[in-house]
Amino acid sequence: MQLQRLLSFARKAVDEYGMIQSGDHIAVGISGGKDSLTLLYALHGLKRFYPQKFELSAVTVDLGFPDFDLTPVKDLCRELQIPYEIVPSEIYDILFHIRKESNPCSLCAKMRKGALNEAVKKMGCNKVAYAHHKDDIIETMLLSLIFEGRFHSFSPKTYLDRMDLTVIRPLMFVDEMDVIGFKNKYELPVVKSKCPVDGYTKRQYAKELLRQINREHPGAKERMFHAILEGNISGWPERCIHKRGKDTLGKA
Repeated sequence: MQLQRLLSFARKAVDEYGMIQSGDHIAVGISGGKDSLTLLYALHGLKRFYPQKFELSAVTVDLGFPDFDLTPVKDLCRELQIPYEIVPSEIYDILFHIRKESNPCSLCAKMRKGALNEAVKKMGCNKVAYAHHKDDIIETMLLSLIFEGRFHSFSPKTYLDRMDLTVIRPLMFVDEMDVIGFKNKYELPVVKSKCPVDGYTKRQYAKELLRQINREHPGAKERMFHAILEGNISGWPERCIHKRGKDTLGKA
């Protein structure tokens, strides 16, 4: 995927769900993976021409896994001239040594998001960008149907009133395969996850299930995504669809 195409998808999400306003200071949550680094590039590129001017920073919650070296991410942020902070934590020790969790994903996500949001507020940001893409949104819907018995997925934009912080997801129209293509084309400095349960989660099950369904019924993935967008899911913001001028990406 070319950068221009990535910016087009990000612009579409930002416009249709009112994700960015003038004066925003947005923190990109960086895990070190392909998704968050692609998001960093997307918002860095969007910042150059988007009519609503905003500031951009990056932050990583270091879970404390041994040999997790974020030097490549530091170098990238320096190259892009984006302020970058690493927040140390003891989440790994708590989950695997103290509590010895057999299914740590839910608690890990809760602790990680709490630490991230707190760090973002201390940085003076009013918004935090998560790198969930189209496949993540559909997989979350499948997990919700299978394990919770409801039609639901996370929202493109969510206001956290207790934190006075808004979560945005600018990659929501980007397919995971396009993220992989972007990572390969631009040689993103991915830092591999050190989590021992990576690849053995319910989300991985949903990912493989989605691939199987779409393989057996071509186009099913896009139909599922359309159903989510039009499903009037509780908590989702109103979608603002309007015709954008020809100058949208010509300035990128």
